[in-house]
Amino acid sequence: MAPGKPALRSTPRAWDALTPALAEWILDATASMGFEKMTPVQASVIPLFMGHKDVVVEAVTGSGKTLSFLIPVVEKLLRLEDPVKRHNIGAIIISPTRELAAQIHSVLLNLLAFHGPSSAALRLAKQDGEVSSGDEIEAPIYSPSTPKVVPQLLLGGITTPAQDLSAFLKQSPNLLIATPGRLLELLQSQHVHCSQCEVLVMDEADRLLDLGFKPTLQKIISHLPKQRRTGLFSASMSEGVDQLIRVGLRNPVRVSVKVKSASGAVDKRTPNSLEMSYLLTPPSHKLPALVQLLEKAQPHRTIVFLSTCASVDYFQHVLPEILPSDLVVCSLHGRMPPNARTKNFDKFTTTVRQSLLLTTDVAARGLDIPAVDIVVQIDPPTDPKAFLHRCGRAGRAGRKGLSVVFLTPGREEDYVRFLDVRKTPVSPLILPSVSVSEVDASQTTSKIRALVRTDRALYDKAQKAFVGAIRAYSKHIASSIFRVTDIDWDDMAAGWGLLRMPKMPELKNYQGDRSLGLDVDWNAYAYADKTREIQRQQQLEEGPRPKVELPERKRKADNAWSDKKDAKRTREERRDKRQTKHEKQREAKMTPAEKLQYREVQAMVAKVRARVEQEDEWEGFD
Repeated sequence: MAPGKPALRSTPRAWDALTPALAEWILDATASMGFEKMTPVQASVIPLFMGHKDVVVEAVTGSGKTLSFLIPVVEKLLRLEDPVKRHNIGAIIISPTRELAAQIHSVLLNLLAFHGPSSAALRLAKQDGEVSSGDEIEAPIYSPSTPKVVPQLLLGGITTPAQDLSAFLKQSPNLLIATPGRLLELLQSQHVHCSQCEVLVMDEADRLLDLGFKPTLQKIISHLPKQRRTGLFSASMSEGVDQLIRVGLRNPVRVSVKVKSASGAVDKRTPNSLEMSYLLTPPSHKLPALVQLLEKAQPHRTIVFLSTCASVDYFQHVLPEILPSDLVVCSLHGRMPPNARTKNFDKFTTTVRQSLLLTTDVAARGLDIPAVDIVVQIDPPTDPKAFLHRCGRAGRAGRKGLSVVFLTPGREEDYVRFLDVRKTPVSPLILPSVSVSEVDASQTTSKIRALVRTDRALYDKAQKAFVGAIRAYSKHIASSIFRVTDIDWDDMAAGWGLLRMPKMPELKNYQGDRSLGLDVDWNAYAYADKTREIQRQQQLEEGPRPKVELPERKRKADNAWSDKKDAKRTREERRDKRQTKHEKQREAKMTPAEKLQYREVQAMVAKVRARVEQEDEWEGFD
């Protein structure tokens, strides 16, 4: 610390109170970034990670996990006795998505902007009163012996592997921030060496496993030295992460940062600044409810989650028709070209106008999008673990936020109790008050259908998106709550603005009017794209294509019905034994409180299944 500068150790979780102490330029950086004190996760993790400990960190979303691993990584690289040799890697940070990796890289660059000889000179000049905070200074000038951090960002789809390798050989970075696939491609090159790798960080570790990166991560770890520090960071931990811990970490310290609720309990998994609520509304009322919510709350930034990429593609054309004209609507999903994803994400985060991001779970994890006021979940997530991460896009770093999930009245109301058991309680939406009439819903449906009639391409998008959304709905983990058989098809079709019901197995028992009572001349219904319309007209002139006769498949010999039944019973018994064994192993690792919560969930699921089976039995007597 500079001579004559008073120590501010009276402030709780002060940055300059850490042991080992942080570099002076890092203290300047945190102060300039507006971080007056450390968050609980930073105060817990930074001393451990800097003290040569492996860490497994579970903390609520928006708690400051990024700086809690960036600062130790940077300090580690700058304090090495032997600098990292050319074409060697000193540290690696792995992210599950391009957006999160780019965000980590951006935070790192902002941090490193305060490091260098000129930054030290500026601090002394400020202390002596020679310059003000608005004066310009020269860029940092490093001598060859000056320790420094040289990062490289590796993103699949943005650059080619050859371009990444060329940049690596030219710049010789000592810190890589990457998505798993592109990182592995670089490490497999004979020109890249990992023998000096000191630190490995896996951000959103459970998401890495959910996306199927486990084999890739194992290959990456096989390239790295065993004598290294490793950190796993996430808002939730799964069983797969435990397997990864056993493979990649040495006696890790587990850090779990929880939040006190208003009642004083410490098992809450969401920040207190985030209000989590739900709204019971039929499918045809969801979009009008969204419009009312935005009109009354007047949020600066809003994120709306849908279940599939096709739904985002469709509703990005529909929403501007019913939302205020001055609202900027952006879209983001995993199947979008990388350049388009980057462009739309930057547009949403930088525009000064009111903006809305229409997205899938690709934006649910890790992204620190500034000033998000409201998160709306039109579709509850297929995996309940994603619910918490979706909500956490608002209410970050102490900022007030609102999260609203739309639920259909009836069986879906059980989802509220389901979330409560998972320690993510939601309450009814009170303010702003939202009340949609049948007239509002009918007018919204008419506007959407009028728009879809202008271009047959929108009709195609609507059909594809509707089928995909129903398939996603049928794959909910809480299958006893979200049942396709309970869907009101006519009301759902009205909410989507469909012109007719699509052909899909789920509609085999549908008894309604598949044309939805609409008069559409399908031969005259044209594409706005002239080239595509010419192709359609040619197909009409050629007539239907002849049906291709497939070769008849040989049928397997029929087994006796009793043998099939016995084999099925044997499989079910083996499955039940495996499930019971796994449940006992899982319970053996739980604390008493976790066992109580687990058994409560099992009892609730059994109760719901029993009720479903009873209802199904009565349905047979109608």
